[in-house]
Amino acid sequence: MTPPISRIPASAVPANDGVPRTEGTAFRLPPHNYEAEHALLGAILVNNRNYEKVSEFLRPEHFVNPVHGRIFEVCGRLIDKGQQADPVTVKGFLEQDGTLGEVGGVQYLLRLASPAAGIIDCRDYGQIIYDLHLRRELIGLGEEMVNDAFTADLDRDASTQIEDAEHRLFDLATTGSFEGGLLKFSTALTTAITLAEAAHKRDGKLSGVTTGFIDLNRKLGGMHPSDLIILAARPAMGKTALVTNIAFNAAYERMTKGPEYGANVAFFSLEMSADQLAGRVLAMQTHISSHKMRTGMLAEDEFHRLVGACQTLDKIPLFIDDTPGLTVAAIRTRSRRMKRMHGLDLIIIDYLQLISPGSRRTENRVQELSEITRGLKILAKELKVPVVALSQLSRAVESRDDKRPLLSDLRESGSIEQDADVVMFIYREEYYLERAEPMAKSGEADDRHGSRVAKWQEQLDDARNKAEIIIAKQRHGPTGTIKMQFNGEFTEFNDLASDDHLPDYH
Repeated sequence: MTPPISRIPASAVPANDGVPRTEGTAFRLPPHNYEAEHALLGAILVNNRNYEKVSEFLRPEHFVNPVHGRIFEVCGRLIDKGQQADPVTVKGFLEQDGTLGEVGGVQYLLRLASPAAGIIDCRDYGQIIYDLHLRRELIGLGEEMVNDAFTADLDRDASTQIEDAEHRLFDLATTGSFEGGLLKFSTALTTAITLAEAAHKRDGKLSGVTTGFIDLNRKLGGMHPSDLIILAARPAMGKTALVTNIAFNAAYERMTKGPEYGANVAFFSLEMSADQLAGRVLAMQTHISSHKMRTGMLAEDEFHRLVGACQTLDKIPLFIDDTPGLTVAAIRTRSRRMKRMHGLDLIIIDYLQLISPGSRRTENRVQELSEITRGLKILAKELKVPVVALSQLSRAVESRDDKRPLLSDLRESGSIEQDADVVMFIYREEYYLERAEPMAKSGEADDRHGSRVAKWQEQLDDARNKAEIIIAKQRHGPTGTIKMQFNGEFTEFNDLASDDHLPDYH
């Protein structure tokens, strides 16, 4: 990336600095500090252990002088092999490619390894070099942004250019950063105790965001910050219904009980419109079917119930974005904005396969999905919130006798399964049984056919309004199956009371 240049007095430009220039023309040089580069390289040549202090974040391309970058690279290769890096050993490598000839030969190496070079704080000098590299990259990025803005491109409007620029800025901010690294165990221990304390103080004993369902909360411990949670199912299983329930439950608890219980929720609906989602929430709360609301077939008391529910839910901290074809960069931009303006505790995306790959479109859909899921995981870690993304399943489920989903049924399962912290499936046996009513076979006796129908009806009655949430993967907890109640008319999930917990009426 070439930073822009502008005129300054020629006397301000040093010679033999490794920066290209045109004869007779003065330029404003990019940010640099040759003295810091000299001192750092000299310290490494005098004491190779100094290399360990900067090798985690500093790379050869971070040096403004390419010769210095080459010297740093050779030192690193020698040290990594357990060999001594000093002017003598480095000289042989640099003479092969003619690098030393550009700066005056082996005498330049000897000047770098001066006696004073070993007493500097190498990490501070390395950070100076890295910071100046970032500044030069920012200058180049700014120049590209200006050129892109001047270019008329029908396929890239201004919003897309902003998202691309922010994506590159984010990559620049997170790649090779010297912040972070190894933490002392006591620091991590303090964080773990803080989370445990927060869970202990909650009624539901959660350390994460509530789902609003007792058994699911118990299994997951809530939805944890920085986790990518994938909820997958075949069509008509109730994926959107379940995440709508979860989003409402979390936001409602935030509104009624306070921030330590619920969440400010950002719901990115790439499939359904915002008013359709709102209709589902109203149907769930009022037990008035969304079909009745759409067709206007409402009794007077039902209409008043709807109005009352709207007044109650008016201040719920649930934000819906129904823009189709969003990219991960756009989701990141809008999530950051919401966190800054309103606070953000949970992101829900419906659904994964509808996210646009953006300007980096490839012919390989698996690769595109890999970049998308990796981007969502980075988003969860950056904003420190759980991200719940819905996903479709492949048709392989339909070809098996037992149609309960498996991890291998995930479309492009390699990347999704790898990046996700939790993978959950929805399975409703009722859906498949309704479509498998026994038909009379040729020559079959009536009593035998009747027996098959009776058995099918018994199975259907037993599966009626029931759903299974299958936790197939969980990095931080157990896997297993949770049974729930599902009311399709009101698109509503509820906790299912088992037979041994039903009240005794005898």
